[in-house]
Amino acid sequence: MKTLPAPLATLLAAVAILSAPAAFAGAGHDLAPKHGGAVVEVKEVVYELVATPDTLSLYLDDHGRKIDTTGATAKVTLLSGAEKSEASLAPAGDNKLEAKGTFKVAPGTKAVAVVTLAGKAPATARFAIK
Repeated sequence: MKTLPAPLATLLAAVAILSAPAAFAGAGHDLAPKHGGAVVEVKEVVYELVATPDTLSLYLDDHGRKIDTTGATAKVTLLSGAEKSEASLAPAGDNKLEAKGTFKVAPGTKAVAVVTLAGKAPATARFAIK
């Protein structure tokens, strides 16, 4: 059995890769913030964390469809420099979980949210506050 010379094999591989159809995310995969927060997607759920000095709000949706937060719980850990703080979030209507208090949320703050929806396994979302 004959093999192709290396330059020809490389050229054929490049042509095959370039001629393959590109995979694009659908219209529902827009991760632009809807509430002015930081957005991440974890296991088909889009999480948006809006962090202010007195409120942490976490919005959940499934690519445009609001996710009911009734019976859900969440814990957010904020890491700002060497400081670490935690907050428990509770359902606050529609697709929102919220905590009120005093929070250090300067640009560069990292946040980790562990969210448990009713009847579901916990999911972890990581954010960087800008």
